[in-house]
Order: sequence, then C-alpha cells, then structure tokens
Amino acid sequence: MIAFFSDDFGDSLKKHSALKKIVQKKVDMILTNPFGLGEPLKGNLRGYYSVPVKKNFLIIYLYCLICRRRGDDGIVLCHDCSSYADETVKFVQLGPHYLSVCEPPRSA
Repeated sequence: MIAFFSDDFGDSLKKHSALKKIVQKKVDMILTNPFGLGEPLKGNLRGYYSVPVKKNFLIIYLYCLICRRRGDDGIVLCHDCSSYADETVKFVQLGPHYLSVCEPPRSA
C-alpha cells in the first residue's frame, strides 16, 4: 500500500502534535485495510472515508482503487488522479469532526 499525505494533513498534524502517535496508529490500520476500517462519506464528500482518531477528531482519506471502481473519481476530481497507482491511499484532512465533514477537501 502506498501512502500519500496532503499538505493540509501535514499542517494539521503539526498543529495537533499531541495526537501524533494515535494518528500514526490509525494511519497504519488504514493502510492495512483501507475500505474495512473507514466509514464512507456522502453528498459532496462522496468518494472519501473517515476514521475517528479521538472523540470528535477525524482522518479523511480516499483509496484510489475503490474511488475508481465506484466511479467516484468523476466526483472527487483529483487533478493528478492518473499519476497514482490503484494501491494508493491519500490522506487529505485531519481535524475536528465539524471542520472535516463540513467542507470538501481540496483536490486530493
């Protein structure tokens, strides 16, 4: 499995550095089973998945293989979609629940 971390994800991890070990553990779990662990999001976030880190804190990611198979790549519209292998997991946002699910991630 190939992991890609967006700048937003990295910036947020720096901002919330106290959660670094928990986030690393969740990232490892996601990379082991990307579609078994996460909850698929709906509406304008279709194609993305969320995994809770703590009470109201989420990791938002997408798994390229599933995104393409379900046709969500036409909704997500990653500007560089074709340059990533199917086995890529893109970690796009990390943050409080109310921020993570209110606005769609910038093109992953």
